[in-house]
Amino acid sequence: MRLIVMGQQAFGKDVLAKLLDAGTDEVVAVYCEPDKEGKPVDPIKEYALEKGLPVYQPAKFEEAETKELAGLNADLMVMAFVNVFVPEVTRDTPTHGSICFHPSLLPLHRGPSAVNWPIIMGSEKSGYCWFYPSDGLDEGDILLDWECPIGPDDTVVDLYFKKIYPSAVDSVLKVVDLYRDGNPPHKPQDESKATYERRCTTKHSRIDWHKPVKQVYDLIRGTNPAPGAWTTFGGKKLGIFDCARVPGDGISGRVRAINDEGFEVQCIGGRILVKRVRPEGEGKVSAADWAKSAGLEVGNDLGE
Repeated sequence: MRLIVMGQQAFGKDVLAKLLDAGTDEVVAVYCEPDKEGKPVDPIKEYALEKGLPVYQPAKFEEAETKELAGLNADLMVMAFVNVFVPEVTRDTPTHGSICFHPSLLPLHRGPSAVNWPIIMGSEKSGYCWFYPSDGLDEGDILLDWECPIGPDDTVVDLYFKKIYPSAVDSVLKVVDLYRDGNPPHKPQDESKATYERRCTTKHSRIDWHKPVKQVYDLIRGTNPAPGAWTTFGGKKLGIFDCARVPGDGISGRVRAINDEGFEVQCIGGRILVKRVRPEGEGKVSAADWAKSAGLEVGNDLGE
């Protein structure tokens, strides 16, 4: 089949590479976001140009852009990690329309931070879907879905890069095969179970040490490495990254122990052992080293 690959960053590039390496189908063009001043060239663009593929970078899709895409005579458009809105008339231009990737088990976690929120909310599983995009956000029928467990200590790196990412890249070949077979599945999403969350930002990742320890721990690992959980000490922002749950009691929000591994902060029902931090305006360092340099003492309060 004649394919258009639309995407960005490493995921888009690796999906493109998977299709080219398989050699079963012809990639006729690559679409990605416009270049951003002062930013590196998008990996998918760089790779496509290396392979001699035409690259298109429209900021939006109107009549002229849709006509240009139609001229490619594609059979299917594979949308891998897409931020630009693509209207129905454009999506339906290829013979078989378009298929889109989303890193959650739809209809759960529609929206832009679908890897963060399941961890933050304490879910025990997640996964990804390939779905038929509509004008609604992540609302189309499901073509293919894949499920994986979220471990009790998994961070965004563990869930996305070690579990979802490699399987999702491999799955694009199955996605195209389902179209090639002539009767791709259509599984409607259950709207009664649908959830939507906003983009997870530092507004959402401030730590409240006076909450149950599991909620605090889930927030930290669900925002590690980005956008990064944070608290304050001495009037300055302190990013909180690698951590562990440890037993202990006392007044919540208070530092209860400092050792070679880091420092322990009391929450309701247990403590967080903080192992890695990022002081305001600096890079990441070990929590033990920061504690010494910042003069942190047992009994200090965080986040006040």
